[in-house]
Amino acid sequence: MSRKPNTFGGGARTNVNGLSFEQTTSLDDALKDAGYRVEKHKVYDKGNKVGLSVSQNKFYKKFLEENGIDYSTYNSKKWRPDECFVNFKNKTVYIIEKKFQNCSGSVDEKLPSCDFKKKEYVKLCVPINFKVEYLYIFNDWFTRPEYRDTLQYIKDVGCHYFYNKVPLGFLGLQEPTIYKL
Repeated sequence: MSRKPNTFGGGARTNVNGLSFEQTTSLDDALKDAGYRVEKHKVYDKGNKVGLSVSQNKFYKKFLEENGIDYSTYNSKKWRPDECFVNFKNKTVYIIEKKFQNCSGSVDEKLPSCDFKKKEYVKLCVPINFKVEYLYIFNDWFTRPEYRDTLQYIKDVGCHYFYNKVPLGFLGLQEPTIYKL
């Protein structure tokens, strides 16, 4: 029997809900829908390798370690991104965190941590000459007026957010159309 994602969020179901949301969305799917080929985390456009699509620990295994970076030299712990696109052309790492809510909860307090986390990722990527962009993908819950200050803070500290979709153009890819994650 297949499980239905929790559409209510919050409380004891927060972790299950967040996990379900993350499992039902995929950067790889968005890339494939846009005409890119994804094989073993490598992203190809017309046969040319343009980047990597890595998440969680794969960010360390498939990108940092292969570039000679031992995270413990720069960070005291591993920060595991929900999704990450490494663009080889513009030498930028796009950290993508997905947040889903349908009621107020602990996610509210986590959102301003984007500044800190971006700085942690920058420490890992500067030695190999990659820039870092940190972005959230939110569901419509975060369009509510009570998020105005938090959303402004996210922008003020140089981070970004989008709703329900991954903007492939923002990721430095040729396709400027926004595709659903």
